[in-house]
Amino acid sequence: MERITDGLKAVRMSSEPEVHQTELLNDQHAPKAEGGYVWQVTDMIRLRRFLCFGSEGGKYYTNEEKLKKENAQAILRLIEEGKGVEVVQEIKTFGIEGRAATQDPTLFALALCTQCSDATTKQAAYKALAEICRIPTHLFTYIQFRKDLSGGMKCGIWGRALRKAVANWYNSKDGMAIAMAVTKYKRRAGWSHKDLLRLSHLKPANEDLTLVTKYIMKGWKEVEEAYKDKDNSDGIQRLLKYFEALERVKITQDEHEVAQLIEEYRLVKEHLLTNHLKSQEVWKALLKDMPVITMLRNLGKMTTDSILKPGSEEVTMVCERLNNETVLKKARIHPFHVLVALETYKGGKGNRGKLKWIPDPEVLIALDQAFYKAFKNVEPTGKRFVLALDVSSSMCSQVLGCRALYAYSVAAAMAMVPFGATDCALPMLWAIKTKTVADVFLVFTDNETYYGNIHPVDALREYRKKMGLPAKLIVCGLTSNGFTIADPDDKGMLDICGFDSGALEVIQNFALDLI
Repeated sequence: MERITDGLKAVRMSSEPEVHQTELLNDQHAPKAEGGYVWQVTDMIRLRRFLCFGSEGGKYYTNEEKLKKENAQAILRLIEEGKGVEVVQEIKTFGIEGRAATQDPTLFALALCTQCSDATTKQAAYKALAEICRIPTHLFTYIQFRKDLSGGMKCGIWGRALRKAVANWYNSKDGMAIAMAVTKYKRRAGWSHKDLLRLSHLKPANEDLTLVTKYIMKGWKEVEEAYKDKDNSDGIQRLLKYFEALERVKITQDEHEVAQLIEEYRLVKEHLLTNHLKSQEVWKALLKDMPVITMLRNLGKMTTDSILKPGSEEVTMVCERLNNETVLKKARIHPFHVLVALETYKGGKGNRGKLKWIPDPEVLIALDQAFYKAFKNVEPTGKRFVLALDVSSSMCSQVLGCRALYAYSVAAAMAMVPFGATDCALPMLWAIKTKTVADVFLVFTDNETYYGNIHPVDALREYRKKMGLPAKLIVCGLTSNGFTIADPDDKGMLDICGFDSGALEVIQNFALDLI
């Protein structure tokens, strides 16, 4: 780490050897009259920005406002230019490959494409619907966006194409997969499976789906009556036992029976009654197959309720999973996910509610080890970064979008040495002075984004001009929700307000020229 001045420090990180020759700019760069270079922002880039973080501009909010059609004008322009199929392919890529901070922009864009007047675009969008809407909550959200775009008319959106697409979504899944999905994700955004089955006029493609739809529309008693005297296939018998288990869970207060049903039929929290979650035995049963990300979020709850007792089998189970690199990789656990869990658990209380606990030392050690092991799951960008950290006293503020963390935690390098004013132009000025080669300048501050004699935008352009490099600038205002530094018409500048796990995807996509 090298001191540069005032309240910022800079760290140069690179996976490549330092070079000193001038590098050529690519065709996406254009000279400005006053000198320097800007990144030209095309409509395709604006589309990718929107898909990644819900805005066409150069700013990502961790507490994004409700999406509106005005935020996605690039989509409409591209469709008008005859590039609708390309738009759908980008939507599909961002949705399936996990490039988006949240799925909502992807689903909104899909709704916009299925709503447009271009037949080719609509056809491609409907064809991609089942792949993009992987779980029922995605489907419900997409349907609600369609309703919003249609002026709120609930039934007016249900034309032949949408009915067919929704019916295909259900028919494309096998019996047990759809049974688990519809009972785990029952409703969202004012929609339920019963609504969608009724409005899509679904005709089940096989006997398994016929049973599932009957269960949704008519309930267990009619299903039980309809199938009790039939010579049912193995698949039907398996579904009947599964639904019978769900019905039993709804009425039993016997925690031993609930735990047994969880283990036998792989039931999850969403299948249970609130009272069931007061039982230690039930939580222990859930823990055996609990997804790692869910486990991280419930460590405090399980400690409070004495499921995680010192030296217990459950503590051993949690620690083994946290120390298993294969498990962490399969669950796509990012170091930031572990950091949030570690800081929350170490704090001994929840950010909301009245939960309090005494952290288990073994779990704390396992979380600390998992934090470092999870770095193997991060895909390297291959870019050279200059990381600038605000080290002023105000960095002790809590992070917007993740209240368990403080700004200094996210900034990571904790050299709280002589304080000073914050100047976000300093990293570029320092790099110009030292002739440091960088692809990305990454600044972490709280909400103090002031600048001195030169604006960060001008400093970045001066760096580009003198070094002949298409460098980028990311400024993370960790506690702010309204600052602006980036030029929205410069593809190489980005503001991040607050910080959450979605911000990680945004930074990576930005560094890799995907947005």
